[in-house]
Amino acid sequence: MSPVAPPSPFVATHLDLIRRGGHVLDLACGNGRNTRLLLEHGFRVTAVDINMEGIRDLEGHSQLTSLALDMETPGDPWPISRHVTTPLDGIVVTNYLHRPQFPYIATSLKPSGGLLIYETFMAGNEQYGKPSNPRFLLQQDELTEAFADLSILAFEQGYREAPSPAIVQSLCARAS
Repeated sequence: MSPVAPPSPFVATHLDLIRRGGHVLDLACGNGRNTRLLLEHGFRVTAVDINMEGIRDLEGHSQLTSLALDMETPGDPWPISRHVTTPLDGIVVTNYLHRPQFPYIATSLKPSGGLLIYETFMAGNEQYGKPSNPRFLLQQDELTEAFADLSILAFEQGYREAPSPAIVQSLCARAS
């Protein structure tokens, strides 16, 4: 297994806004950089990715449920609903974008308190590398528009120097 990158600084900064000990979904968890952070902070985590190889070393962790799911299967925009049947205290999404999921993400949060932390690439990132396909790049203010029904607590967009140069949008929002 390759070394695990450090967690997203934006996620780390806003993590304490999620109900202590709550149930958090790490969508498109990849190598588990944010899953590990969530577990270290005492959350119950459901980690979802098409391939669970990146978190194989976490198998057996009492607070972790891992789900190998293709989140982009035509006709099934939110397969998580077959596995997670109660509203979530938090949802973390980093470096992943599949717009048909936006409404499902919002409605999967616990009313009056569920927290969304979403960070991914936006238009302009082409100059720094992948992703460069417009399908995988947010447009200006797209996250605030997509999640306008949530209370926006923090929003950033533009150039990010670390961990590597990129153009990103970062949103932290609470269900009200």
